[in-house]
Amino acid sequence: MRFDDAIQKLEYGLSTELPGAAAQERLAPVPRRNWPAGFSAARIRHAAGLLLLYPDNDRAHVVLTVRADSLGRHGGQVSLPGGVVDPGETFEQAALREAHEEVALRADGIRVLGALTPIDIPVSGFRLHPIVAAANARPALTPSDGEVARILYVPLEDLLDVAHLRSSERTRDGVTLTVPAFHVAGVEIWGATAMVLAEFLAVLDWTGSSA
Repeated sequence: MRFDDAIQKLEYGLSTELPGAAAQERLAPVPRRNWPAGFSAARIRHAAGLLLLYPDNDRAHVVLTVRADSLGRHGGQVSLPGGVVDPGETFEQAALREAHEEVALRADGIRVLGALTPIDIPVSGFRLHPIVAAANARPALTPSDGEVARILYVPLEDLLDVAHLRSSERTRDGVTLTVPAFHVAGVEIWGATAMVLAEFLAVLDWTGSSA
């Protein structure tokens, strides 16, 4: 997809009613983990992640990261650059700050396009607020030691191609899950990151099927 076309669609789609949970569920593991009984919403920790687009030969690409293996439960998984929202920060400010800390993204020249629907991640106690932004050229990025194993530069067309969607089974905490995922750039993208991407792609008219 041409970068300019993607930006035009996103600017419109992010300013209207979002596809929301219905789009996220296309890539949600089954069964979906919920907050434990009696859990207080006041205990939810807010995090922000940056979904950054940039052009390469006029084709839209997105930036993702592979988390360092040392980062506990989510180590080795593909994620958005992001992290916990500090007191007094907006979600946009937190997403940009975390992207700077994790991949050395400079905020100048980055244009925020809007926000996607927040996603709850009960396994880690977070509510993730995805922020969509654009750069006018491929940014010069460096992975943070100890946090990011590597940076992925993924053509948007690869994510839109349903041939890269696959489902598998895996067991976590004694529960067998059916896990849909994107298989691109030599990695498997599943869980909350895949759900964020599912809504993001839905804004671009992706349905998640070949029909």
